[in-house]
Amino acid sequence: MEKELIFWLVLMVVLLVIELITVGLTCIWFAGGALAAVIVSVAGGPIWLQAVVFLAVSLLMLYFTRPWAMKYIQPKKVRTNYEEALGKDVRVIERVDNLKGTGKAMYNGMEWTARSEKEEVTFEPEDSAEVTGIEGVKLILRKKEEV
Repeated sequence: MEKELIFWLVLMVVLLVIELITVGLTCIWFAGGALAAVIVSVAGGPIWLQAVVFLAVSLLMLYFTRPWAMKYIQPKKVRTNYEEALGKDVRVIERVDNLKGTGKAMYNGMEWTARSEKEEVTFEPEDSAEVTGIEGVKLILRKKEEV
């Protein structure tokens, strides 16, 4: 009984140290399982029961509490949704000339740096263009097809 108790305690401490180092909610669930196995060991349960309790508690904690923890404990990620600009029309507000490194366009009420998808194609202010890509903070534009 003493060997198993020491094993579970050491395992629990190692898992907690790993959790503290990684800060990614990776091992805390198994540390909880090790704590449950420690309790079974102290109560005099056989090693097979300790192992079953360790696995069961770890997996149950992982399944039921991880989604909640990831939602409320992990830092919120800010999404920019820039992908919605792809395929949209923009209005050029400053001459777009890749060779001179100039160009701005207005999209969704915001001013963006703009470049042409083809080096030789330029856009003049008030031209309408279609967004075909985004590179960093630059809109990549294509001439709008006239209908």
